[in-house]
Amino acid sequence: MKKKYIGKWWIKEMELWDKEYIDLVAQGHFMIKSNGTGSFQFGAVEAGVDCKVELAKGVERLEFSFEGADEGDPVSGRGWAQVEGTKMTGRIYFHLGDDSAFTATRK
Repeated sequence: MKKKYIGKWWIKEMELWDKEYIDLVAQGHFMIKSNGTGSFQFGAVEAGVDCKVELAKGVERLEFSFEGADEGDPVSGRGWAQVEGTKMTGRIYFHLGDDSAFTATRK
């Protein structure tokens, strides 16, 4: 995993949910480890992620799949993120559900 993606990223905003919901249970965040695994939490959603760095239309980005729970109900999906300096932007897609853009900053 490339160093620029590794670490804890605080979710600052999401397209579908306000900051109060993002930080409902704990401060919304992504955690990416050097081995390409990690997790995220926002609102009542908590999930583990499996990440890979890929090229999409010639642009490098972090692609991930996830599996976890939302208020105890199973959820899964995929997403992507790009990093520029200390800012991460991307989109998360819930399988058969919502999708939302997000912005996060490095802890």
